[in-house]
Amino acid sequence: MSETVIYHNPRCATSRKVLALLRARGIEPRIVEYLKTPPDAAELKRLLGLLGLTPRQLLRKKEAKEAGLDRPGLSDAALIAGMAAHPIAIERPIVVKGARAALGRPPEAALKIL
Repeated sequence: MSETVIYHNPRCATSRKVLALLRARGIEPRIVEYLKTPPDAAELKRLLGLLGLTPRQLLRKKEAKEAGLDRPGLSDAALIAGMAAHPIAIERPIVVKGARAALGRPPEAALKIL
């Protein structure tokens, strides 16, 4: 049985809801507080592949703008490097189980991979 991991921000209400949904189903995930332990570029590429998203789709709009990542024409590599340097710009929460991942927006969307 593969481990369930949540890339979590405890200050985010949606992230807390997803964590509560997992726990209500008897799942105690490994919690990665990604602001304290940011994913590196390689991990971000892996997550993007599992999610089936482009780097731009994984950006939080306001935080991306504040980090200078909202400029048109930035390459995927530049966006990934920017997210690694400014993890606050990464959309959350991300739940990973085995070779599947889901963005928990809305919170129930994370349940589709369990």
